[in-house]
Amino acid sequence: VLCGIGATRTLAAALATCLAPGFRLYLRGDLGTGKTTLIREVLRALGHSGRVASPTYTLIEPYNLSRFDLHHFDFYRLTDPNAWRDAGFEESFDGRTVVVVEWPEHAGPTLPAPDLLLTLQAEPAGADDQRRVTARAQSDRGLACLNALRDAGFFDTVPSPGSDCASPSSPAANSRST
Repeated sequence: VLCGIGATRTLAAALATCLAPGFRLYLRGDLGTGKTTLIREVLRALGHSGRVASPTYTLIEPYNLSRFDLHHFDFYRLTDPNAWRDAGFEESFDGRTVVVVEWPEHAGPTLPAPDLLLTLQAEPAGADDQRRVTARAQSDRGLACLNALRDAGFFDTVPSPGSDCASPSSPAANSRST
């Protein structure tokens, strides 16, 4: 369970170290579970200092970073599983770009498999800023990333004493936003 923006930043920083051209990260979760916030923090960890917009209406937000290009997609509004291809987005999946996709399930089975799938859920009994994150590796690169995230204290943690929040190795990960 991530508690607050500090925990999200810590996870994002660890996740950013995994990213390289061709990496595919997919994010699932209901509206408001923090998918775009997590990607905003990943981009910050990668050195992006500009505005980070949700691609809900534009479908894609491209970022030219120092190490690679990152294409952030939001397929929430897709009604046809082939619409992402019809829009010409298939070239982003050519192995030269880091691809992040929110709502991948809206693209249907034609979307290439992710390296890492993260699912975010609001904690029903928790505070507004608590999110449960589960991860599933679907490639060797995804498994290497998942292992790096575990080494950073995520995905095999236990709640801190007196808290429902996991305590990754960084103290900032358990901080709450105010």
